[in-house]
Amino acid sequence: MSQPTRRPIRVVLADDHAMVREALARVLEQSGDIHVTAQAEDGFLALEAVSTTQPDAVVLDYTMPKQDVGQTIERLLRLNPALKILILTVHENIHYAVRVLEAGAHGYLVKSAAVDELVEAIHAVCRGDIYLSSQVSQEVLRHLRRPRRQRVGLDALSQREFDFLRLYGSGKTLQQCAQDMNVTTSTASTYRARILEKLNLENSAELLRFALEQRIVG
Repeated sequence: MSQPTRRPIRVVLADDHAMVREALARVLEQSGDIHVTAQAEDGFLALEAVSTTQPDAVVLDYTMPKQDVGQTIERLLRLNPALKILILTVHENIHYAVRVLEAGAHGYLVKSAAVDELVEAIHAVCRGDIYLSSQVSQEVLRHLRRPRRQRVGLDALSQREFDFLRLYGSGKTLQQCAQDMNVTTSTASTYRARILEKLNLENSAELLRFALEQRIVG
């Protein structure tokens, strides 16, 4: 008696670069057991694609137009708590990985390794594992083992504070950061004040210098 054919893993690809999406879609379709149900170029379209096609997983670029990654992860999981979310990024800084994992993502894959590791990463998160690129895995695990109360500096920032620092450090004004994060200017100002306090910095100029030195940009 023949074995029943296993259903392909259904995936939504979300990246604002069409060439990247197409290249990754080819890699996934050639795997034989992964099917790309839809592609999206921003956070809102990713939500729409997940709602419409009901995939098993979504591959989500860290830096997406219209929604920051933390908001998108939260809304995706609200749509479908069983959805597996794999973040794709150019950032090898472990703080990016920690933030998305704490927001509910199931994996973090650096783009330089995507062609070689994407299929493996999707299989891993879909069977219930957490997937981390080798470039960041050991540092992330060491970080997550530390109790939150012992975290200082960057580690002490909340997801939203870190997102603000990333945007502000890339040269955006307070108002632009507020718009990108979908919050009021007053709320963005509160994030800035909290970050200054937690990082023991005196002013916005020191904050910008810190973001550049730590490569917390874009």
